Amino acid sequence: MPNIHSTSTADSRLSVTSRLRSGVVVIALAALLATALTSCGADEKDKRSRSAPVDLATLVASTTHAKLPRAPKDAHPLEATDGDVVHPRRVLAVYAAPGRRPFAKVTPQQMNDTWLPVIDQRRGWTQVLLPSRPNGSTGWLRTAQLEQRQTPYLVRVHLGSRQLELVRDGDVIGTWSVAVGAPETPTPTGRTFLLGSVVDTNQGYSPLILPLGSHSDTLDSYGGGPGTVALHGWPDASVFGQAISHGCVRVPADALEQLRLVPLGSLVIVDQN
Repeated sequence: MPNIHSTSTADSRLSVTSRLRSGVVVIALAALLATALTSCGADEKDKRSRSAPVDLATLVASTTHAKLPRAPKDAHPLEATDGDVVHPRRVLAVYAAPGRRPFAKVTPQQMNDTWLPVIDQRRGWTQVLLPSRPNGSTGWLRTAQLEQRQTPYLVRVHLGSRQLELVRDGDVIGTWSVAVGAPETPTPTGRTFLLGSVVDTNQGYSPLILPLGSHSDTLDSYGGGPGTVALHGWPDASVFGQAISHGCVRVPADALEQLRLVPLGSLVIVDQN
């Protein structure tokens, strides 16, 4: 005689198990669907953020006069680059990261044509050093909107030994004793770049001034300007080898003649050596 009770219990267990399994499948599918919808929502939000029109008029121009507290900090302030430099063909938005909202803009010209050193690249994006405060400010630009060249030059300034080295294609082609910032107004360390080449007839100490993308860390302004650090000449040779300036690097006449040949955007690395 069959065990009807036993068979019924087994069928019941199978039915419960089947329902549980079905429930698990439904829950799993629901979870996958929710994840997919969330992912799609995030993707759509990201796409909208990337495709949203940029009102350049509302953005601060990254110049030597600007302060950009939202700019990402240079992560490798003493590292040389491959020498790539870029020029914005028109006014461009500057982003804190690829595809994010812009925080500034760059213009094709400042005191000269704007050339910025490349410090990183990702697909469709180029990270550059900016000429604004705080020192070490960086930003991302869309690569397709840039003109790109390469400079063979690198300038190294050693504050400890008070020397300037001019490097071309990896070889040191000149070394000079220079004057650097005094202890109370030190020359800022890190990597910056040659921002401009200016003849200023209102002064008599240097036939040419080469402003950098960096600023004094102790002076908010100097001589009516924003405290921009520069390479320039000096008529009194006794200053060379001393820490005596307001932050600029004073160089001998023959050094200035060589430096005038260095393309804008070329990297300048200042260290404590």
